[in-house]
Amino acid sequence: MNEMKNVPQTSEDLFKFIDSNSISSEKIVAPRYSYWKSVFRVFFRKKTNYFLLGVLALMMLVSFVMPSFWIYDPNENVMNAATFNLSPVKAMKYFNNGAFSFKWCLGTGSLGNSIFYGIIASARTSLLLAFIVAAINMTVGILIGSVWGYVKKLDMILLTIYNIIANVPGLLVLTVLVYVIGQGFWSFIFAMTVTGWLGIAFFFRNQVMIIRDREYSLASRCLGTPVRRIVSKNVLPFMVSVIVTLLATDLPATISSEVFLSYLGLGMSATVPSLGRMIQQGQTAFMTFPWAFWPPVAVAATLTIILYLLGQNLGDASDPRTHM
Repeated sequence: MNEMKNVPQTSEDLFKFIDSNSISSEKIVAPRYSYWKSVFRVFFRKKTNYFLLGVLALMMLVSFVMPSFWIYDPNENVMNAATFNLSPVKAMKYFNNGAFSFKWCLGTGSLGNSIFYGIIASARTSLLLAFIVAAINMTVGILIGSVWGYVKKLDMILLTIYNIIANVPGLLVLTVLVYVIGQGFWSFIFAMTVTGWLGIAFFFRNQVMIIRDREYSLASRCLGTPVRRIVSKNVLPFMVSVIVTLLATDLPATISSEVFLSYLGLGMSATVPSLGRMIQQGQTAFMTFPWAFWPPVAVAATLTIILYLLGQNLGDASDPRTHM
């Protein structure tokens, strides 16, 4: 035993060499993190969001698919005074011998038009308008607001423009533009987007200024990184929750503005189905013919509330602080 202890040990006996490389040595064994997977996990944690999404999906399906089969013609019975302002029961009795019919389930309007078909066509107009206007305002507002908040030389110029336009009532601007360019669908979109992006850009500018002077942005500037790359890589990824929150308010606000302006007669032309125009036509006799007034009011209110709630919940879920 003593002889074995006195045998000298070589380096091969003392050490064991392991083949490794610098890349694999830096790997950390941890669960993979996906930001959007975490966002949707937090979002669907609220069971009410399933119900809200289901109602919105149903309304969009009916609004965008069914008009291809249920053609709405507001003047189809304009020459038949007997069809004006019929209740649902009387309308189905007159047109369908008392049998149930989706077309007449909400009665007729002041020109014998189908209230149900009119609401479907008008809801499609409102949703299209909201999505297009929100897409334009958000895209232009976010891009200009990002540059506005990061490039100090542009701040004074854009701030002066904002102060001038912001002091003019928005309803007055929309009214003048509608009178000048007309009351078509695309004309109304132009009127709502020509200055609609400015408020979003100003809000986004304030948020960007908070991030602009953080350490990683200063380091990128010192390294000579272009402004475009700093904005797209350092600023915008941290503004996802802000963008979603802005979108949550812009979508229902667009629908509300269209309904309000059409109700005042300043919205789209009479040839374009509109919830606001249906409300305007039904409000003159809403006590006598309530079926012509309350259904479009209920649909407009439901759309704005659902879009607002879903947007707010998605905005909360996209905040990284809720993922802890």
